[in-house]
Amino acid sequence: MTAPVTAPKNVSLTSAVALGIGGMVGAGLYSMLGLASEHAGTWLPLAFLVGALAAAFSVYSYSKLGAAFPSAGGPANFTLQGFGHTLLAGGINVFQYLAYLIAAALYAVSFTAYLGGLLGDSFPAWAARAIGVGVVIVFALVNLLGTNVVGKAESAAIALVILTLIAFVIGGSLKADPSMMFGSDGTVLGVTVAAGLLYVNYQGFGVVTNASDAMAAPRKELPRAMFTALIVVTVIYIAVSALVAMLVPLQTMQADSGHVLADAGRVVAGTAGFVVVSISALLATAAAVNATIFAASNIAADISKEEEVSAFLARVVLRRVPLALLFSAGVVSLLVVAFPLSIVGQMASLGFLLVYAAITVGHIRIRAKTGARLGLLVAAIVVNLALFTLLMVNSLTTAPSSAIAMIITVALAFGLEWVYRRRGAGPRARLGTGQVETP
Repeated sequence: MTAPVTAPKNVSLTSAVALGIGGMVGAGLYSMLGLASEHAGTWLPLAFLVGALAAAFSVYSYSKLGAAFPSAGGPANFTLQGFGHTLLAGGINVFQYLAYLIAAALYAVSFTAYLGGLLGDSFPAWAARAIGVGVVIVFALVNLLGTNVVGKAESAAIALVILTLIAFVIGGSLKADPSMMFGSDGTVLGVTVAAGLLYVNYQGFGVVTNASDAMAAPRKELPRAMFTALIVVTVIYIAVSALVAMLVPLQTMQADSGHVLADAGRVVAGTAGFVVVSISALLATAAAVNATIFAASNIAADISKEEEVSAFLARVVLRRVPLALLFSAGVVSLLVVAFPLSIVGQMASLGFLLVYAAITVGHIRIRAKTGARLGLLVAAIVVNLALFTLLMVNSLTTAPSSAIAMIITVALAFGLEWVYRRRGAGPRARLGTGQVETP
């Protein structure tokens, strides 16, 4: 009898921590500082801390799921485990796929903001958007070259970004004015809303679970890796945001919300600092577009090959990775053209808050298999839904188009899945919401 083929256990604890840090640090920090300052004022470090504490509950849920169900499918597999082969699971995974594309659009729009700042006010906004779309298309084509090329490009970009941030922290510490942290008009409610807005900065922790099946002892190593990465990234976020608040006046932060970190670089090292940080931001956001499209397309294609979860994803676009990449790039390009940074940023955080809450609801149903504590899972759901509600209410009053777009996205995800299940695509695709096939 032929022995079953198993995946090589080549991801160490250190590698998993590095994967988590790489998944979280970078683009979100460059993208969201200015938007968050509109709510938290100069209390940005506190907003990052609150966001990290909120994310810790979801990290706990995901680490338990990843340890119990090692799979390259990661979060998409968690939905399958929690809800079975149902319309609910399929709809959640279609929505999760769209949430990743929204995040990719956020990074692409942020790329255009830093490019516009680097080239000056005379550079037309439409041209920056066109270049943003070009970046999306280029990286979709780069992804077709395979994981080896993508991985090397990601590693190089993230290494340069981290080196730039370290240099910024060292140089900024010498010129920071602590008095600028005081006198802010920030409020507890504003900090909480900002924490919800900044939540997208932590969404990359889920990428570690995709490597769980390549870890020697995932039950022991995965939680350690995910929480270590979260702590390291939180320290970086707090340090950088505190320095920005002590270097850049609040009015400037809000006026130049698309490229605040570059303004801080100018304070530290003049024009050279502005250029270096801008280039670092371009690398970070481009790498994030690359990684997010790659992750969304590959995970969705892998899960849908046998119509395990989503009839829509399986039948329409995700049978083959190349087609999935091109479809993903098209959706992201439309978002880049249609929405400004403020809108797509709120949409991205709203999307992941809802996804994490939904997956944790499914986790409660199978917690006997994961050994997770019920109280912590309930806390994860409550925290995510509370931040989602606050951010949604704020969006309805300040940027209603982002709230409306999010509602449409949810309806579209479940509507598409329902239609394609009704049309029938094999025994699994015909299962309805009340019918659960044992995984």
